[in-house]
Amino acid sequence: MRKAIVKLWLLVDPLYYWLTRLTYIGRYRKHPSNIFRVRLTRYKGKEVMLEDGTLIKKNDILVKIHLHNVRLINDFFHVKNDVKKAFYIYNVVKESLPGLATYVLTHKRSAEIKGIIGITTLNKGTKRLGFESVSIQNIFYKCIKMTTFLPIHLLSLSHPNFHNVVKQPIPKYIFMSKSRLISMYVRPPKPIRNLQRRERDVSS
Repeated sequence: MRKAIVKLWLLVDPLYYWLTRLTYIGRYRKHPSNIFRVRLTRYKGKEVMLEDGTLIKKNDILVKIHLHNVRLINDFFHVKNDVKKAFYIYNVVKESLPGLATYVLTHKRSAEIKGIIGITTLNKGTKRLGFESVSIQNIFYKCIKMTTFLPIHLLSLSHPNFHNVVKQPIPKYIFMSKSRLISMYVRPPKPIRNLQRRERDVSS
């Protein structure tokens, strides 16, 4: 049953992609190397001060990130250990962030982009990746997101049951400023890295 649902989801996913005006990050649309699908958005929530001093205000331009969930679930469908699944997702996201940083840095509206935003129930490990979690204050919106995340949550579990439904993780906003994204995930060319290393050696 779960396998049939995933196959059906794979069929309707292109329609979802079109309706939500998402953009793939990756060279080939049909075989994207990046797990993120993104679009620009104007922030409509309360002001958020990030750790590096970036203030996210109403109507600021952000890149909204969406995990390609059906691709993830299809990739690890036969993995029975939920810990291994979580570790797999963490590594896939980590490997995709450099591509996201390059996308933001080279976007035609890069100067206007303040950072990235997403909503996720996968809160463990987000801080190590550079994200900051912020609770969703609007109760109605939080309930909507919990409802939409529930099918994904159940399909991702090796042994879904009533206990898993009750213990569904609470969705939260995740933010990262553009400066942190670029400083963490954009690597300078090798000659520049070597020069920087020599300069550090001299100064020390």
